[in-house]
Amino acid sequence: MKTLPALFLFSLAFCLCAAEKKKEEGFVSLFDGKTLDGWEGKKEFFRVEKGAIVAGFLDKKVPHNEFLVSKKEYADFELRFEAKLVGKGNNAGVQFRSQRIANHHEMIGYQCDIGSWSKGTIWGFLYDESRRRKMLAQAPQEKVNSWVKPKGEWNKLRFLAKGPVIKIWLNGKQTVDFTESQKDIPLTGRLGLQIHGGPPLECHYRKIQIKQW
Repeated sequence: MKTLPALFLFSLAFCLCAAEKKKEEGFVSLFDGKTLDGWEGKKEFFRVEKGAIVAGFLDKKVPHNEFLVSKKEYADFELRFEAKLVGKGNNAGVQFRSQRIANHHEMIGYQCDIGSWSKGTIWGFLYDESRRRKMLAQAPQEKVNSWVKPKGEWNKLRFLAKGPVIKIWLNGKQTVDFTESQKDIPLTGRLGLQIHGGPPLECHYRKIQIKQW
């Protein structure tokens, strides 16, 4: 009889582990925690530290926007990752369904925003980088302020792109539910980890996983 509790706990742990494995089924890692394999960009702006991709600097200004870009393209998918900002600056983001602009440092396409701008917090907002150059969708400012963690702490971001529909979640709270109405907007492209030009800033990215449909 004394072994029953141990057996019960073992069975419970096994079931929970199996459930978690099933939940994550179909997701693959885009970052091995050690190298920048699968990505391309200027090495002076991107490095790996303590299991995270670190973009930018704390001891000097970032001259302009820079991107670490996936070598592969993706169309319909769900992306999960964690990010945090450290330093005086306060703006970064993850491009998707995007492309590099030829002979330029910029990318063009959708961006899941990170940080803040003159109007306030933009964590989990949907911006159109180098194209329409405007915020396409966002959650109420007061709600996002209560969802986002303090600067220097990790925030969990998740976004789904399927056909013309784009949805974004910040720490489990939905910030965006957007449907693209323009027929000429590409629904496929590359991913890009951004560090925004400006005051000294690091954006740390980790646990980057994708599931394609």
